[in-house]
Amino acid sequence: MRLLVRTSRRVALTPAGRTLLEDARIALDAVATAGNRVCHARQDVPALRFWRSRPTTTPGCSRRFSMPSNVMPVELMLGGYGEQLPALRDGRADVALVTTPFDGRGLVSEPLITGPRLVAIAASDPLAARSDLQLADLAGRLLPYGTPAEKGLPKPPFDRHEPLDHSQILNLIEVGSTVWFLPSRLAERFARPGIAYLPVEGLEPATLTIARPARSRSATVAAFVRTLQQIASETAPCGPVPMTHPA
Repeated sequence: MRLLVRTSRRVALTPAGRTLLEDARIALDAVATAGNRVCHARQDVPALRFWRSRPTTTPGCSRRFSMPSNVMPVELMLGGYGEQLPALRDGRADVALVTTPFDGRGLVSEPLITGPRLVAIAASDPLAARSDLQLADLAGRLLPYGTPAEKGLPKPPFDRHEPLDHSQILNLIEVGSTVWFLPSRLAERFARPGIAYLPVEGLEPATLTIARPARSRSATVAAFVRTLQQIASETAPCGPVPMTHPA
């Protein structure tokens, strides 16, 4: 069975080689997941591992759940944009905050907050002077992982990429090579003189969800999810975030 095709200039996988590579990745991921679960179970005082990217959108949830009346402390785990799902799947996290759309295979999720989405664009971009945009206006601009912005939000399943944190994405936007679709509730948190936030007609809203592995049967995880849902329901709507233009 040939796994590689070699020429004088390049080496490429055959169809059999690609199949073997994908199967090997699945096997290695399963081994890593099992190892992470074993390490967690061996802790003297296991904690519920709550993964979120910066910044938090549900302040106080960990403190409330970690009160003495509860059975397990919460370990807050911070990661880059796009790291939540791998952390859930490989056993590093028990629950995570994820914004739609996302690849939900092997996960269950509950909605927390739904709101509009804006485009973050360089203040130096000619489009930044506009009051509103169409998706077609974004032709020639790319989203953080390289997909054309005029096509809107990419649909799952997504290609594997090295995770970017929010600071890295914002830096890319400021130099004019990238735009980003983000929930309007985050626009004020990410305010920068070099970035404008604008509404885009036809851009689907963002729903913040709490996700966990479908295999999870933990009563503690279920209680934590209910706590987040209660906090979300008690939070007064902030109303629409106004357009942000550079001063």
